[in-house]
This record gives sequence, C-alpha cells and structure tokens, in this order.
Amino acid sequence: MNFVFISPNFPRTYWNFCDRLRRNGVNVLGVGDCPYDGLEECVKNALTEYYRVDSLEDYDQVFRAVAFFAFRYGKIDWLESNNEYWLEQDARLRTDFHITTGVDSQAVKPFKSKSGMKAYYAKAGVPTARCHVVTTKTAAKAFIKEVGWPVIVKPDNGVGASHTWKLEKQADLDRFFAEKPDEPYVMEEFVFGAIRSYDAVMDSRCEPLIESSAVFPPSIADIVNDQGDLAYYVVDKVPEQLAARGRATAKAFGAASRFIHLEFFELTQAKPGLGEVGDFVGLEVNMRPAGGYTPDMINFAHSTDVYQIWADMATYDCRRLPADGSDHFCAYASRRDSARYVRSHEDVLARYGGQMAMCERMPDALADAMGNQMYTIHADTEDEAKEFIRFVLERC
Repeated sequence: MNFVFISPNFPRTYWNFCDRLRRNGVNVLGVGDCPYDGLEECVKNALTEYYRVDSLEDYDQVFRAVAFFAFRYGKIDWLESNNEYWLEQDARLRTDFHITTGVDSQAVKPFKSKSGMKAYYAKAGVPTARCHVVTTKTAAKAFIKEVGWPVIVKPDNGVGASHTWKLEKQADLDRFFAEKPDEPYVMEEFVFGAIRSYDAVMDSRCEPLIESSAVFPPSIADIVNDQGDLAYYVVDKVPEQLAARGRATAKAFGAASRFIHLEFFELTQAKPGLGEVGDFVGLEVNMRPAGGYTPDMINFAHSTDVYQIWADMATYDCRRLPADGSDHFCAYASRRDSARYVRSHEDVLARYGGQMAMCERMPDALADAMGNQMYTIHADTEDEAKEFIRFVLERC
C-alpha cells in the first residue's frame, strides 16, 4: 500500500500516524515544507521517503510531489493529512489522482460549510441551533427578532473558533457589520450549554472502532478572542445519547474511514425545539482528529493507542488492538505567558508530577487557542480533573 501523508511533522505528534502505518508494512510517503535535516528522527524513521516543498500552500508543488511518488511507487492508495487546514487540498489531490479511499472535492463541501452542515444533522435526526446566512443588517435584525439576543456569528467556512463573536445588543451588531471581514458569515441562535465532543475512528461502514468524549468550556471563541486560559478534559465513558447522536451524525455525513471530531452542546438550559437539560445538540463536524494533543489524551484516558487503531482502520478496515477496560479521565490546562498565576510552574510539578502525562511548551501556531505552557495529567475522577484545572489556572 502506498500512503501519502501531508505534513507528517506538524502537528508535532502526527508522526505517530505515519509510524503505525509503517509498522503495518505500508509505504509511508511524506510531503512537507520542513527541510529533511530539520525533521526529528522519529519523523524520519516513520517515513519510507520524504519530499520537501517550499510551501504546502502551493498546490502545484504538492501536486508534483504526489506525482513523483506515483511515478516512483505506483498508484497512490491513500492520501491524508488528518488536519483541518489541509482538508480541501487533500480532497482536491484525491480527485486529481483518482484516490477513492477518502472524500473528494465534491464530497468535502458539506464538511467545510457551517450552514451546509444543518441538512445533514437533520438527516441524522439531531437538533441544531437555528441559523441565518448573513446578508444584510436588516435581515440579521429580523433573524434576531425571531430567536432573541444573544446570537453567535462566525465564518461559514472556517477552522475552530477564529473570528467568532457573541453579539448581545444592537451596538454589537452595528460593530460587527462595520468590521466584518469580506467573507461569508453565519448567525446562530445562542445555546446555553457546555461543549462535548464525540471523537471516533470510523471504519468503511461508518461504524466506530473507538469512541471517546471530552468536555470543553462553553465558548472557545471567548478564549481565543480574549486570550483566556484553555482547560478541558477527556472523560472515562461516552454518554449514551451522545454516542447515539455521534454515530448517527457520522453516518449522515458519510464519514467513513476517518478519524472524526464532532462537537455538541450539552444543554444546561432547556430550549423548545432543541431539548431538555442534559440533551445533546449538534454544533459542528470536523473530519479530522481533535486539535492539539487530544489524541494523546484519549490514549492516556483509555489506556490505548488511537494512532494504531487509525492505522489498522486504513490498512485492514478493522480494530486489532483489544480494549483492556481501563478507562479514566485526562485533563489539560494551559497558561499564557502574558498572565500571572497564583502558583508557580514548580508548584504545579510538585503537586501533580506523579500524575503528569505531558508538560511542554505549545507551538506558536497553536498558542492563540491553546496557550503557551501546557500541563496534562491522569485523573481518576471528574472532580480530580476539575481541581487540577483550578489549581493550575488560578490567577493573581
């Protein structure tokens, strides 16, 4: 099998996907913009061959890289980056090289459009917040009159919570239209709830080979826009309704043979048309693993190896790694260099060193959303995870 992996060196832990494929006997062919001598040894060892381009943004260069591999090794069987940023480029390359093991240029469209996602949620029977494609201020005011303040505005085609705002009054709406970037936006009714993810590796029949869930703050957008502290945790068990709605959503979107990260609201206030307190409402689909080091946190929480499960899905379309039934919590908390905290770095290590799973600086490219200095621990209970977050993030 010939597998082209785009950007095997970033995010930093993604070499693990390549390593597990290589262990399965796959030719892993990397394309990236980092000079070969700049790659970590673990990345080099995970690849059969590496092709360096000046820029992954330059489609012609990336196309030539894949064409070279096709000439040298024969037909390309898979192409993937597992990265939201390259999702559309991956699809275009699959189309151009007739690679049928992933979404093509046509099929990727509903994965990228927040307004386009609504029809697929409806097909899955999963409720979602009412949505308005932003056109004029008059139309926006009519939508707000229907759903009430506050509302959320965000790019229709965007990654994560970038350029997302909460509008609470007329002055906010006026400022949004005055400063809005020249790109399509959507407006949604505000939902009171915590964000819960459904993370899974799906086989070719859209059946999960592993399922996990994490609890996130109510507004990632506020953290990004206000430079707040990010904290979240992976839970030991996926709630039954969330698992059912996650599977239904994956099937409605045709998310076969992929690592997926679906986001839901867990309602903290009942709302007509959406559900009761504790129900799960569709928020957004991401046809790639959760960001940052979340795949590693899933490993820590469930004593498993999602990289191997994903590689086995790609290679054998099944899970070969048995589950050992050891399920716990894994909590993440990150600090910003610009803030002052009650407890020092040494205090955190002294208190939680024995439970520490990861402790490192975040790459600058991820720091806006995920902070500068991160700590990740194993936890036996949800209360323990929450206390760790409070201990790390209490500010002066």
